[in-house]
Amino acid sequence: MLAAVTLCVILGVLAVFQLALTLGAPIGRFAWGGQHRVLPARLRIGSAVAIVIYAVIAVIALDRAGAIDVVSDVVSTVGMWVVFGYFVLGIPMNAVSRSRAERYTMTPIVVVLAVLSLLIALG
Repeated sequence: MLAAVTLCVILGVLAVFQLALTLGAPIGRFAWGGQHRVLPARLRIGSAVAIVIYAVIAVIALDRAGAIDVVSDVVSTVGMWVVFGYFVLGIPMNAVSRSRAERYTMTPIVVVLAVLSLLIALG
């Protein structure tokens, strides 16, 4: 349960970050390759979609941990392994970013999210 709550807290912080990007905050160097101080429209849409993805991940994690019962056990079990794979894929993607700020900030965060999602998937 602790891993799921921790994962959700981190996702909540990331959702606030993505919302700030969506609204035009000049912090684009931390996301989407760091090429833009303020994100262009297409990347702002991507940030908005990321918020929805974070919410879905939170529901799956909390369901898998037994805190809520929204989806079937099969969906939460398989879904959590998909989430784990998603975060594992995010590690090298952030690690090779041209943006130093993104590499040094987001890579460790995604590593933590991958570990937490693994713990939740293992149940």
